[in-house]
Amino acid sequence: MSGSPVARRLALGLAAALALAGCSDASRSDAPQRSSPTPTATAVTPSPAPSPTATGASPTAATPTPHEALADLTFAQVVGQVFMTGTLASRADGATLEAVRENHVGNVMLRGRSEEGVATTARVARTLQAEVDADSTGSVRLLVSTDQEGGLVQVLRGPGFSEIPSAATQGGWPTATLQRRATTWGQQLRRAGIDMNLAPVLDTVPSPRFAPRNAPIGAFDRHYGYTPEIVSRQGLAFFAGMEGADVLAAVKHFPGLGRVTANTDTTGDVHDTRTRADDPYLQPFEDAIAAGARVIMMSTAIYDRIDPRQPAAFSRPVVTGLLREGLGFDGVVISDDLSSAAQVSDRPPGRRAVDFLRAGGDLVLAVDPAQMPEMTAAVAAQASKDPAFRARVYEAAARVVALKQPRSATS
Repeated sequence: MSGSPVARRLALGLAAALALAGCSDASRSDAPQRSSPTPTATAVTPSPAPSPTATGASPTAATPTPHEALADLTFAQVVGQVFMTGTLASRADGATLEAVRENHVGNVMLRGRSEEGVATTARVARTLQAEVDADSTGSVRLLVSTDQEGGLVQVLRGPGFSEIPSAATQGGWPTATLQRRATTWGQQLRRAGIDMNLAPVLDTVPSPRFAPRNAPIGAFDRHYGYTPEIVSRQGLAFFAGMEGADVLAAVKHFPGLGRVTANTDTTGDVHDTRTRADDPYLQPFEDAIAAGARVIMMSTAIYDRIDPRQPAAFSRPVVTGLLREGLGFDGVVISDDLSSAAQVSDRPPGRRAVDFLRAGGDLVLAVDPAQMPEMTAAVAAQASKDPAFRARVYEAAARVVALKQPRSATS
């Protein structure tokens, strides 16, 4: 990619973001939209992107646009839309319900491990949605997500859920088989009240020999293969299956965790010393954007050859320069967990949320609901004294609300 038009475009976008990195705000970019690159993974043709049904509404002329929906919210409720906290998959935690009621948190992830099956999971989702009213989220429905990759990373099991093999196993299947099975897994999630799956993993591990040393991905068989082409082909088959079942697929972990040796969840100061702004290992993410991905999750590793100063989730050169301006992504950027990961423990929770949004992110994933008061208060406080940051919060909230509405309402 280093000599390609895509590489030159990435370099220009990154240079622009580096020039802005010293600024104190993250105001809306006026850069023109770039056309998406042609995907290299042609073995899979994803189904046309379905209309998200997270609101439970059918597309009608009366459906409000995201900006119209925000007009009916208090600013505290707007802030709540840019957060996703967690609850046990087997039951709705009291602290999570309180975060929805008191801190107006608009999105929830089912975490941990559950063997309770589809029926119980659906009851948990209904309990969460029952907290939605005019006072909590301004009647904007929750976006409910989980981690259902397969193998060692499968939150939901039990009656009605398939036992999903690891991505390493899925990587050896014909793409048609993988897409068909992913559609089935997605249909199970829909029946359980799940709107978004935090998958597939599009990180490329460079070799079988390196895989055991790659703590976050290879060591857990979360990789589809050892080349960007294979990862893209198989990952997009999984993506297409989820989207075909009307489940949003959040691809991760941009710009890639396949080359690190430490896990950002359990280790601090994790660096990637190899990935460049024009790196071939970005190809699966480029292909996902071209295929219509609406959600991309950020890594929290530090990428020395892109921005050696900040973890990717807090880096304007990575989020705005590389992902948005370089690759042309205009969907929702979600963080990896910012509540308990060792990689981000060097800064207070409130600052983590502010820094992610300032970098250009949209949806703060913080699975510990106990941190919601501090995080939401910090974002509101920063917005009260910084008009550009306040505009950034509205922009992020509008993107998140758009995920909860039929596509025809936002087009």
